[in-house]
Amino acid sequence: MGTDNQTWVREFILLGLSRDWDTQVSLFVLFVVMYLVTVLGNFLIVLLIRLDSRLHTPMYFFLTNLSLVDVSYATSIVPQMLVHFLTEQKVIPYMSCAAQLFFSLGLGGIEFVLLAVMAYDRYVAVCDPLRYSVIMHGGLCTRLAISSWVSGSVNSLVHTAITFQLPICSNKFIDHISCEILAVIRLACVDISSNEIVIMVSSIVLLMSPFCLVLLSYIKIITTILQIRSTEGRKKAFQTCASHLSVVVLCYGMAIVTYIRPRSGPSVLQEKLISLFYAILTPMLNPMIYSLRNKEVKGAWQKLLGQLSGLKLKLST
Repeated sequence: MGTDNQTWVREFILLGLSRDWDTQVSLFVLFVVMYLVTVLGNFLIVLLIRLDSRLHTPMYFFLTNLSLVDVSYATSIVPQMLVHFLTEQKVIPYMSCAAQLFFSLGLGGIEFVLLAVMAYDRYVAVCDPLRYSVIMHGGLCTRLAISSWVSGSVNSLVHTAITFQLPICSNKFIDHISCEILAVIRLACVDISSNEIVIMVSSIVLLMSPFCLVLLSYIKIITTILQIRSTEGRKKAFQTCASHLSVVVLCYGMAIVTYIRPRSGPSVLQEKLISLFYAILTPMLNPMIYSLRNKEVKGAWQKLLGQLSGLKLKLST
Protein backbone atom coordinates (compact mmCIF):
# COMPACT_ATOMS: atom_id res chain seq x y z
CA MET A 1 0.00 0.00 0.00
CA GLY A 2 2.94 2.29 0.03
CA THR A 3 3.55 2.69 -3.71
CA ASP A 4 2.42 5.13 -6.37
CA ASN A 5 -1.35 4.61 -6.79
CA GLN A 6 -1.80 2.86 -3.45
CA THR A 7 -2.50 4.63 -0.17
CA TRP A 8 -3.27 3.75 3.41
CA VAL A 9 -7.01 4.18 3.77
CA ARG A 10 -7.94 5.20 7.32
CA GLU A 11 -11.67 5.24 6.78
CA PHE A 12 -14.37 4.30 4.30
CA ILE A 13 -17.60 6.02 3.31
CA LEU A 14 -20.69 3.84 2.95
CA LEU A 15 -23.06 5.05 0.24
CA GLY A 16 -26.02 3.29 1.86
CA LEU A 17 -29.52 2.99 0.43
CA SER A 18 -30.50 6.56 -0.40
CA ARG A 19 -29.22 10.14 -0.33
CA ASP A 20 -32.67 11.66 0.06
CA TRP A 21 -33.10 12.99 3.63
CA ASP A 22 -36.84 12.22 3.93
CA THR A 23 -36.29 8.68 2.69
CA GLN A 24 -33.46 8.17 5.18
CA VAL A 25 -35.58 9.39 8.10
CA SER A 26 -38.41 7.05 7.06
CA LEU A 27 -35.99 4.14 6.78
CA PHE A 28 -34.51 5.03 10.16
CA VAL A 29 -37.92 4.79 11.87
CA LEU A 30 -38.80 1.55 10.05
CA PHE A 31 -35.49 -0.19 10.84
CA VAL A 32 -35.43 0.99 14.48
CA VAL A 33 -38.80 -0.68 15.02
CA MET A 34 -37.72 -3.86 13.20
CA TYR A 35 -34.43 -4.01 15.12
CA LEU A 36 -36.18 -3.62 18.48
CA VAL A 37 -38.67 -6.35 17.52
CA THR A 38 -35.72 -8.56 16.51
CA VAL A 39 -33.86 -8.08 19.80
CA LEU A 40 -37.01 -8.45 21.92
CA GLY A 41 -38.29 -11.49 20.02
CA ASN A 42 -35.02 -13.41 20.20
CA PHE A 43 -34.44 -12.42 23.83
CA LEU A 44 -37.92 -13.72 24.75
CA ILE A 45 -37.25 -17.02 22.93
CA VAL A 46 -33.99 -17.51 24.88
CA LEU A 47 -35.70 -16.53 28.15
CA LEU A 48 -38.63 -18.86 27.51
CA ILE A 49 -36.35 -21.83 26.77
CA ARG A 50 -34.37 -21.04 29.91
CA LEU A 51 -37.46 -20.86 32.15
CA ASP A 52 -39.50 -23.80 30.83
CA SER A 53 -37.99 -27.22 31.68
CA ARG A 54 -40.06 -28.86 28.91
CA LEU A 55 -37.92 -26.98 26.38
CA HIS A 56 -34.61 -28.26 27.79
CA THR A 57 -34.06 -30.50 24.76
CA PRO A 58 -31.42 -30.57 22.00
CA MET A 59 -33.71 -28.81 19.51
CA TYR A 60 -34.22 -25.83 21.81
CA PHE A 61 -30.57 -25.80 22.85
CA PHE A 62 -29.72 -25.23 19.18
CA LEU A 63 -32.57 -22.73 18.84
CA THR A 64 -31.03 -20.74 21.71
CA ASN A 65 -27.77 -20.63 19.77
CA LEU A 66 -29.63 -19.58 16.62
CA SER A 67 -31.35 -16.72 18.47
CA LEU A 68 -28.02 -15.50 19.87
CA VAL A 69 -26.51 -15.62 16.38
CA ASP A 70 -29.46 -13.71 14.90
CA VAL A 71 -29.29 -10.91 17.49
CA SER A 72 -25.51 -10.67 17.15
CA TYR A 73 -25.69 -10.58 13.35
CA ALA A 74 -28.31 -7.83 13.35
CA THR A 75 -26.30 -5.87 15.92
CA SER A 76 -23.14 -6.10 13.80
CA ILE A 77 -24.84 -4.16 10.99
CA VAL A 78 -28.05 -2.37 12.00
CA PRO A 79 -26.87 0.14 14.69
CA GLN A 80 -24.16 1.47 12.37
CA MET A 81 -26.69 1.75 9.55
CA LEU A 82 -29.15 3.62 11.78
CA VAL A 83 -26.48 6.16 12.76
CA HIS A 84 -25.64 6.70 9.09
CA PHE A 85 -29.29 7.41 8.25
CA LEU A 86 -29.07 10.54 10.41
CA THR A 87 -25.58 11.74 9.41
CA GLU A 88 -24.43 13.45 6.25
CA GLN A 89 -20.99 11.79 6.16
CA LYS A 90 -21.48 8.02 6.43
CA VAL A 91 -17.95 7.33 7.60
CA ILE A 92 -16.72 4.07 9.08
CA PRO A 93 -13.09 3.76 10.33
CA TYR A 94 -10.82 1.19 8.69
CA MET A 95 -10.63 -1.08 11.76
CA SER A 96 -14.38 -0.80 12.40
CA CYS A 97 -14.99 -1.85 8.81
CA ALA A 98 -12.72 -4.87 9.25
CA ALA A 99 -14.46 -5.78 12.51
CA GLN A 100 -17.89 -5.44 10.93
CA LEU A 101 -16.90 -7.69 8.04
CA PHE A 102 -15.43 -10.27 10.42
CA PHE A 103 -18.48 -10.43 12.70
CA SER A 104 -21.16 -10.32 10.00
CA LEU A 105 -19.41 -12.91 7.81
CA GLY A 106 -18.59 -15.11 10.79
CA LEU A 107 -22.08 -15.03 12.26
CA GLY A 108 -23.58 -15.75 8.84
CA GLY A 109 -21.34 -18.81 8.49
CA ILE A 110 -22.21 -19.97 12.01
CA GLU A 111 -25.91 -19.78 11.19
CA PHE A 112 -25.58 -21.93 8.05
CA VAL A 113 -23.67 -24.66 9.91
CA LEU A 114 -26.07 -24.43 12.86
CA LEU A 115 -29.06 -24.96 10.55
CA ALA A 116 -27.41 -28.14 9.24
CA VAL A 117 -26.88 -29.32 12.83
CA MET A 118 -30.55 -28.62 13.57
CA ALA A 119 -31.54 -30.59 10.46
CA TYR A 120 -29.54 -33.57 11.78
CA ASP A 121 -31.34 -33.23 15.12
CA ARG A 122 -34.71 -33.34 13.34
CA TYR A 123 -33.53 -36.33 11.27
CA VAL A 124 -32.71 -38.31 14.42
CA ALA A 125 -35.99 -37.23 16.09
CA VAL A 126 -38.12 -38.43 13.16
CA CYS A 127 -36.12 -41.36 11.78
CA ASP A 128 -34.78 -42.87 15.01
CA PRO A 129 -37.05 -41.59 17.81
CA LEU A 130 -36.40 -44.49 20.21
CA ARG A 131 -32.66 -43.75 20.30
CA TYR A 132 -33.02 -39.96 20.10
CA SER A 133 -32.01 -39.21 23.70
CA VAL A 134 -29.08 -41.64 23.45
CA ILE A 135 -27.74 -40.18 20.18
CA MET A 136 -28.40 -36.49 20.89
CA HIS A 137 -26.86 -36.45 24.35
CA GLY A 138 -25.59 -33.27 25.99
CA GLY A 139 -21.94 -33.82 25.09
CA LEU A 140 -22.67 -34.24 21.37
CA CYS A 141 -24.96 -31.21 21.30
CA THR A 142 -22.29 -29.05 22.93
CA ARG A 143 -19.61 -30.26 20.50
CA LEU A 144 -21.88 -29.63 17.50
CA ALA A 145 -22.69 -26.11 18.71
CA ILE A 146 -19.00 -25.33 19.36
CA SER A 147 -18.10 -26.70 15.91
CA SER A 148 -20.63 -24.32 14.33
CA TRP A 149 -19.18 -21.28 16.12
CA VAL A 150 -15.56 -22.25 15.45
CA SER A 151 -16.01 -23.09 11.74
CA GLY A 152 -17.85 -19.85 11.00
CA SER A 153 -15.34 -17.75 12.97
CA VAL A 154 -12.25 -19.34 11.38
CA ASN A 155 -13.68 -18.95 7.88
CA SER A 156 -14.45 -15.29 8.57
CA LEU A 157 -11.02 -14.63 10.08
CA VAL A 158 -9.29 -15.99 6.95
CA HIS A 159 -11.51 -13.95 4.60
CA THR A 160 -11.12 -10.76 6.64
CA ALA A 161 -7.33 -11.11 6.71
CA ILE A 162 -7.12 -11.76 2.96
CA THR A 163 -9.55 -8.94 2.10
CA PHE A 164 -7.81 -6.26 4.17
CA GLN A 165 -4.37 -7.20 2.86
CA LEU A 166 -5.46 -6.14 -0.63
CA PRO A 167 -3.93 -2.85 -1.81
CA ILE A 168 -6.68 -0.21 -1.66
CA CYS A 169 -6.52 2.78 -4.00
CA SER A 170 -7.62 6.29 -3.07
CA ASN A 171 -11.26 5.33 -3.70
CA LYS A 172 -12.80 4.83 -0.27
CA PHE A 173 -16.50 4.80 -1.23
CA ILE A 174 -18.18 1.47 -0.50
CA ASP A 175 -21.42 1.17 -2.44
CA HIS A 176 -23.22 -0.82 0.23
CA ILE A 177 -25.01 -0.51 3.58
CA SER A 178 -22.14 -2.21 5.42
CA CYS A 179 -18.60 -3.53 4.94
CA GLU A 180 -19.73 -6.55 2.98
CA ILE A 181 -16.90 -8.64 1.52
CA LEU A 182 -17.82 -8.35 -2.17
CA ALA A 183 -18.26 -4.58 -1.85
CA VAL A 184 -14.89 -4.13 -0.08
CA ILE A 185 -12.77 -6.18 -2.50
CA ARG A 186 -14.06 -4.06 -5.40
CA LEU A 187 -11.96 -1.18 -4.01
CA ALA A 188 -8.72 -3.09 -4.61
CA CYS A 189 -6.11 -1.80 -7.07
CA VAL A 190 -5.33 -5.33 -8.25
CA ASP A 191 -7.14 -8.12 -10.07
CA ILE A 192 -9.56 -9.72 -7.59
CA SER A 193 -10.32 -12.88 -9.59
CA SER A 194 -8.37 -15.02 -7.11
CA ASN A 195 -10.32 -13.49 -4.22
CA GLU A 196 -13.61 -14.27 -5.93
CA ILE A 197 -12.45 -17.87 -6.44
CA VAL A 198 -11.56 -18.11 -2.73
CA ILE A 199 -15.01 -16.74 -1.82
CA MET A 200 -16.67 -19.27 -4.13
CA VAL A 201 -14.64 -22.21 -2.75
CA SER A 202 -15.25 -21.28 0.89
CA SER A 203 -18.94 -20.77 0.08
CA ILE A 204 -19.08 -24.28 -1.34
CA VAL A 205 -17.47 -25.62 1.85
CA LEU A 206 -19.36 -23.53 4.42
CA LEU A 207 -22.61 -22.96 2.54
CA MET A 208 -23.21 -25.78 0.08
CA SER A 209 -21.88 -28.57 2.32
CA PRO A 210 -24.32 -27.72 5.16
CA PHE A 211 -27.05 -27.20 2.55
CA CYS A 212 -26.43 -30.69 1.14
CA LEU A 213 -26.56 -32.16 4.65
CA VAL A 214 -29.88 -30.36 5.21
CA LEU A 215 -31.16 -31.68 1.88
CA LEU A 216 -30.14 -35.26 2.65
CA SER A 217 -31.63 -35.03 6.14
CA TYR A 218 -34.98 -33.86 4.79
CA ILE A 219 -35.03 -36.48 2.02
CA LYS A 220 -34.65 -39.10 4.76
CA ILE A 221 -37.23 -37.34 6.95
CA ILE A 222 -39.82 -37.07 4.16
CA THR A 223 -39.25 -40.72 3.20
CA THR A 224 -39.80 -41.77 6.81
CA ILE A 225 -42.90 -39.57 7.21
CA LEU A 226 -44.49 -41.03 4.06
CA GLN A 227 -44.05 -44.52 5.53
CA ILE A 228 -46.13 -43.60 8.59
CA ARG A 229 -49.56 -45.11 8.12
CA SER A 230 -51.73 -42.83 10.24
CA THR A 231 -52.57 -39.33 9.02
CA GLU A 232 -52.20 -38.00 12.55
CA GLY A 233 -48.75 -39.57 12.85
CA ARG A 234 -47.59 -38.01 9.57
CA LYS A 235 -48.95 -34.63 10.62
CA LYS A 236 -47.20 -34.78 14.00
CA ALA A 237 -43.90 -35.82 12.41
CA PHE A 238 -44.08 -33.01 9.86
CA GLN A 239 -44.89 -30.43 12.55
CA THR A 240 -41.62 -31.25 14.34
CA CYS A 241 -39.75 -30.10 11.22
CA ALA A 242 -41.97 -27.37 9.75
CA SER A 243 -40.46 -24.44 11.67
CA HIS A 244 -36.88 -25.43 10.93
CA LEU A 245 -37.65 -26.08 7.26
CA SER A 246 -39.18 -22.59 6.93
CA VAL A 247 -36.03 -20.99 8.39
CA VAL A 248 -33.78 -23.09 6.11
CA VAL A 249 -35.63 -21.89 3.01
CA LEU A 250 -35.34 -18.27 4.22
CA CYS A 251 -31.63 -18.42 5.01
CA TYR A 252 -30.03 -20.53 2.30
CA GLY A 253 -31.74 -19.29 -0.85
CA MET A 254 -30.29 -15.85 -1.52
CA ALA A 255 -26.91 -16.63 0.08
CA ILE A 256 -26.33 -19.28 -2.59
CA VAL A 257 -27.20 -16.80 -5.36
CA THR A 258 -24.89 -14.14 -3.86
CA TYR A 259 -21.73 -16.05 -2.97
CA ILE A 260 -21.50 -19.15 -5.14
CA ARG A 261 -21.11 -17.08 -8.32
CA PRO A 262 -19.95 -13.63 -7.10
CA ARG A 263 -18.90 -12.31 -10.53
CA SER A 264 -22.20 -13.10 -12.25
CA GLY A 265 -24.27 -12.67 -9.10
CA PRO A 266 -26.83 -10.00 -8.20
CA SER A 267 -26.49 -6.27 -8.89
CA VAL A 268 -25.25 -3.81 -6.25
CA LEU A 269 -28.84 -2.85 -5.36
CA GLN A 270 -29.80 -6.51 -5.04
CA GLU A 271 -26.75 -7.09 -2.81
CA LYS A 272 -27.92 -4.28 -0.52
CA LEU A 273 -31.43 -5.71 -0.34
CA ILE A 274 -30.07 -9.20 0.37
CA SER A 275 -27.92 -7.79 3.19
CA LEU A 276 -30.99 -6.06 4.62
CA PHE A 277 -32.89 -9.33 4.37
CA TYR A 278 -30.29 -11.16 6.45
CA ALA A 279 -29.60 -8.29 8.87
CA ILE A 280 -33.21 -7.30 9.59
CA LEU A 281 -35.88 -9.59 8.18
CA THR A 282 -34.50 -13.08 8.90
CA PRO A 283 -33.54 -12.40 12.56
CA MET A 284 -36.94 -10.78 13.11
CA LEU A 285 -38.93 -13.60 11.47
CA ASN A 286 -37.13 -16.57 13.05
CA PRO A 287 -38.66 -16.14 16.55
CA MET A 288 -42.09 -15.61 14.98
CA ILE A 289 -41.76 -18.76 12.89
CA TYR A 290 -40.72 -20.88 15.86
CA SER A 291 -43.45 -19.35 18.05
CA LEU A 292 -46.37 -19.49 15.64
CA ARG A 293 -45.62 -22.88 14.07
CA ASN A 294 -44.53 -24.78 17.16
CA LYS A 295 -47.01 -26.21 19.68
CA GLU A 296 -44.37 -26.66 22.40
CA VAL A 297 -43.30 -23.02 22.22
CA LYS A 298 -46.91 -21.81 22.12
CA GLY A 299 -47.66 -24.00 25.14
CA ALA A 300 -44.65 -22.56 26.99
CA TRP A 301 -45.82 -19.01 26.16
CA GLN A 302 -49.28 -19.77 27.54
CA LYS A 303 -47.79 -21.28 30.70
CA LEU A 304 -45.51 -18.27 31.22
CA LEU A 305 -48.34 -15.78 30.63
CA GLY A 306 -50.51 -17.73 33.05
CA GLN A 307 -47.79 -17.58 35.71
CA LEU A 308 -47.38 -13.84 35.14
CA SER A 309 -51.14 -13.30 35.43
CA GLY A 310 -51.22 -15.30 38.65
CA LEU A 311 -48.33 -13.30 40.05
CA LYS A 312 -50.06 -10.06 39.09
CA LEU A 313 -53.24 -11.13 40.94
CA LYS A 314 -51.23 -12.03 44.06
CA LEU A 315 -49.49 -8.67 44.06
CA SER A 316 -52.79 -6.78 43.63
CA THR A 317 -54.48 -8.54 46.59
